[in-house]
Amino acid sequence: MKVKNRIILAMDIMDIKHAITVTEEVAHFIDTIKIGYPLALSAGLSCFSKFKENFDFKIIADFKVADIPSTNEKICKTTFNAGADAVIAHGFVGEDSVSACLNVADEKEKEIFLLTEMSHPGAETFLKEVSLEIADMGVDLGVKNFVAPSTRLDRLSKIRNIIGKDSFMISPGVGVQGGDASQTLNFADAVIVGRSIYQSDDPAGAVKSIIDSIK
Repeated sequence: MKVKNRIILAMDIMDIKHAITVTEEVAHFIDTIKIGYPLALSAGLSCFSKFKENFDFKIIADFKVADIPSTNEKICKTTFNAGADAVIAHGFVGEDSVSACLNVADEKEKEIFLLTEMSHPGAETFLKEVSLEIADMGVDLGVKNFVAPSTRLDRLSKIRNIIGKDSFMISPGVGVQGGDASQTLNFADAVIVGRSIYQSDDPAGAVKSIIDSIK
């Protein structure tokens, strides 16, 4: 998945009209948006089609899918059918659950991003301990896209070494959580930025400042 200007907008605004307005302001700079539960639960899965109608964007559904294989399969099918181009799935649930997501993605000619480690402090309690093993498992399963944190560059570097240079890695945590876009992109292929953009009085200016910082 190619990402314009290496920036993915995390759209966690809970009002669809407001979300589209903010996106219109930054659409010149980006072509990929990440939609998670806040917007999807507030506006319904129709929010995917509404973004598709308004923008020529790729949509990553950040549902962090983490259930048994049969349930993962249903979640992914429903999400892809609603218009998502990719789904983020947790890796800690194991090989069979991740494979269920991969199988649906292959069937639908869509993509899966495997979440190895999250960006918030609490992820260090449990998830950090197994994130490198999750990355290894993803490589063994043939996963091509990964998610790893910008807030812990040492971890980001280790995960990149495991998945190799040909895998595509996106990284959350830039901005409000403290991650630095320029440093993150030494390892990741794109950064995920949300609140620093959509809470700004000038979303377009916020995106442009990130672009300027990574040139």
